[in-house]
Amino acid sequence: MKTNYVLIDYENVQPAAVPVLAQEHFKVIVFVGISQAKITFEVASALQHLGSRAEYVKISGSGPNALDFHIAFYIGQLVAQDPTAHFHIISKDTGFDPLIQHLKSKKVLASRWQDIADIFMVSPTPS
Repeated sequence: MKTNYVLIDYENVQPAAVPVLAQEHFKVIVFVGISQAKITFEVASALQHLGSRAEYVKISGSGPNALDFHIAFYIGQLVAQDPTAHFHIISKDTGFDPLIQHLKSKKVLASRWQDIADIFMVSPTPS
Protein backbone atom coordinates (compact mmCIF):
# COMPACT_ATOMS: atom_id res chain seq x y z
CA MET A 1 0.00 0.00 0.00
CA LYS A 2 1.21 3.51 -0.80
CA THR A 3 2.50 5.69 2.00
CA ASN A 4 0.05 8.45 2.91
CA TYR A 5 1.65 11.59 4.31
CA VAL A 6 -0.72 13.71 6.38
CA LEU A 7 0.52 17.27 6.89
CA ILE A 8 -1.55 19.10 9.50
CA ASP A 9 -1.80 22.89 9.63
CA TYR A 10 -2.25 23.03 13.41
CA GLU A 11 -2.65 26.82 13.39
CA ASN A 12 -5.73 26.34 11.25
CA VAL A 13 -7.14 22.96 12.34
CA GLN A 14 -6.91 21.17 15.68
CA PRO A 15 -8.01 17.69 14.63
CA ALA A 16 -9.77 15.23 16.91
CA ALA A 17 -9.59 12.22 14.58
CA VAL A 18 -5.83 11.56 14.79
CA PRO A 19 -6.34 7.97 16.08
CA VAL A 20 -7.79 6.94 12.69
CA LEU A 21 -4.29 7.37 11.26
CA ALA A 22 -2.94 4.41 13.26
CA GLN A 23 -2.60 2.23 10.16
CA GLU A 24 0.99 1.54 9.10
CA HIS A 25 0.74 3.33 5.75
CA PHE A 26 0.16 6.75 7.39
CA LYS A 27 2.92 9.18 8.35
CA VAL A 28 1.87 12.38 10.10
CA ILE A 29 3.61 15.75 10.34
CA VAL A 30 2.01 18.39 12.56
CA PHE A 31 3.07 21.95 11.76
CA VAL A 32 2.89 24.22 14.81
CA GLY A 33 3.06 28.02 14.61
CA ILE A 34 5.84 29.92 16.33
CA SER A 35 3.41 31.47 18.83
CA GLN A 36 1.53 28.25 19.60
CA ALA A 37 2.51 27.01 23.05
CA LYS A 38 0.10 24.09 23.50
CA ILE A 39 -1.13 20.97 21.77
CA THR A 40 -4.14 19.15 23.18
CA PHE A 41 -3.55 16.01 25.21
CA GLU A 42 -5.70 14.01 22.78
CA VAL A 43 -3.56 14.98 19.78
CA ALA A 44 -0.27 14.46 21.63
CA SER A 45 -1.37 11.06 22.93
CA ALA A 46 -2.59 9.86 19.52
CA LEU A 47 0.62 11.00 17.82
CA GLN A 48 2.75 9.34 20.49
CA HIS A 49 1.10 6.01 19.62
CA LEU A 50 2.30 6.43 16.03
CA GLY A 51 5.93 6.42 17.19
CA SER A 52 8.40 7.27 14.44
CA ARG A 53 5.55 7.70 11.93
CA ALA A 54 4.64 11.05 13.54
CA GLU A 55 6.57 14.24 14.07
CA TYR A 56 6.09 17.87 14.97
CA VAL A 57 7.57 20.79 13.07
CA LYS A 58 7.64 24.09 14.96
CA ILE A 59 8.04 26.75 12.30
CA SER A 60 11.01 29.04 12.64
CA GLY A 61 9.47 32.42 11.93
CA SER A 62 6.30 34.45 11.84
CA GLY A 63 4.49 36.36 9.16
CA PRO A 64 1.69 35.94 6.66
CA ASN A 65 1.51 32.34 5.45
CA ALA A 66 4.76 31.36 7.21
CA LEU A 67 3.38 27.99 8.25
CA ASP A 68 1.92 27.40 4.76
CA PHE A 69 5.34 27.91 3.19
CA HIS A 70 6.83 25.35 5.57
CA ILE A 71 4.19 22.81 4.54
CA ALA A 72 4.88 23.50 0.84
CA PHE A 73 8.62 23.01 1.42
CA TYR A 74 8.10 19.70 3.23
CA ILE A 75 5.78 18.41 0.51
CA GLY A 76 8.47 19.20 -2.05
CA GLN A 77 11.05 17.26 -0.06
CA LEU A 78 8.70 14.32 0.45
CA VAL A 79 7.69 14.17 -3.22
CA ALA A 80 11.38 14.01 -4.16
CA GLN A 81 11.92 11.14 -1.68
CA ASP A 82 8.68 9.23 -2.30
CA PRO A 83 7.05 10.32 -5.58
CA THR A 84 4.38 7.58 -5.57
CA ALA A 85 3.02 8.47 -2.13
CA HIS A 86 -0.27 10.25 -1.46
CA PHE A 87 -0.09 13.65 0.26
CA HIS A 88 -2.93 15.01 2.40
CA ILE A 89 -2.91 18.58 3.71
CA ILE A 90 -5.30 19.06 6.62
CA SER A 91 -6.28 22.74 6.60
CA LYS A 92 -9.28 24.97 6.06
CA ASP A 93 -6.97 27.37 4.21
CA THR A 94 -7.96 27.42 0.53
CA GLY A 95 -4.63 29.07 -0.23
CA PHE A 96 -3.22 25.54 -0.55
CA ASP A 97 -5.51 24.74 -3.49
CA PRO A 98 -3.24 26.18 -6.23
CA LEU A 99 -0.37 24.08 -4.83
CA ILE A 100 -2.60 20.98 -4.84
CA GLN A 101 -3.61 21.65 -8.46
CA HIS A 102 0.03 22.10 -9.47
CA LEU A 103 1.03 18.85 -7.76
CA LYS A 104 -1.80 17.03 -9.54
CA SER A 105 -0.64 18.46 -12.88
CA LYS A 106 2.73 16.83 -12.13
CA LYS A 107 0.97 13.49 -11.46
CA VAL A 108 1.46 13.75 -7.68
CA LEU A 109 -1.41 12.38 -5.61
CA ALA A 110 -2.33 15.33 -3.40
CA SER A 111 -5.46 16.57 -1.64
CA ARG A 112 -6.51 19.18 0.89
CA TRP A 113 -9.06 18.22 3.51
CA GLN A 114 -10.70 20.28 6.25
CA ASP A 115 -10.55 17.40 8.72
CA ILE A 116 -8.67 14.12 9.04
CA ALA A 117 -11.92 12.16 8.99
CA ASP A 118 -12.64 13.55 5.51
CA ILE A 119 -9.79 11.44 4.08
CA PHE A 120 -11.87 8.33 4.66
CA MET A 121 -15.16 9.62 3.26
CA VAL A 122 -16.20 8.76 -0.26
CA SER A 123 -17.92 11.99 -1.13
CA PRO A 124 -17.25 15.13 -3.18
CA THR A 125 -13.84 15.39 -4.78
CA PRO A 126 -11.31 17.05 -2.44
CA SER A 127 -9.36 20.14 -3.40
